[in-house]
Amino acid sequence: MKRILTTLCLLTLVASAGFAQTQTEKRIYTTSERIAMENARIKADSTLNAKAKADAKTLKAIQKELEARIDSVAYANAVKALDSLEFVLEADQLVFKYGDMAFVQSNTNFISLSDDKAVVQVAPYNGGGPNGVGGITLDGRASNITMKTDKRGTIIYSMNVQGAAISAVVTITMPKGTNEATAVIEPTFSSNRITLCGKVIPKKDSKVFKGSSI
Repeated sequence: MKRILTTLCLLTLVASAGFAQTQTEKRIYTTSERIAMENARIKADSTLNAKAKADAKTLKAIQKELEARIDSVAYANAVKALDSLEFVLEADQLVFKYGDMAFVQSNTNFISLSDDKAVVQVAPYNGGGPNGVGGITLDGRASNITMKTDKRGTIIYSMNVQGAAISAVVTITMPKGTNEATAVIEPTFSSNRITLCGKVIPKKDSKVFKGSSI
């Protein structure tokens, strides 16, 4: 009898333990509590969005400042190169007499100067032509070189170029704070003006490829 009672007690304890393990508690929220929780979530999301926008604005400002510093260094190098007569204007765009434009390779379209030795190369095509790289290459001597700065800080650089196949006035215009520039080539004996748009860099940093000169 005692054994039976002991067994019954054990079974009761096991049953009680099993029941206890299956019990769960659920938090039930009132309407006002749910509204308060939703408002808190919205506020948190707004705070995160505001922070993300502020971070993006800060990053944009940093990038802008970095670009300005890079442009400033490039400008200073370009001014020094122009003043020392050792520069290359590498062009990625050509503008012809009547406004027609062509995007070109900057390593085959350029104006260079080394002391008084000037080279003008225009290659709107990919290969061929008199110079073998899609256009013409003209060598000449530079003279009457002038460099001035207007009230806005824009540099205006002018030179006469004379050679076996070229007689022209080359005028380079470069705004303050950048090495981006335009060069207008005006032939002395014709009106076939052409404009090269690109960047002025020191000659030692240039990677241009010179074709066969006329």
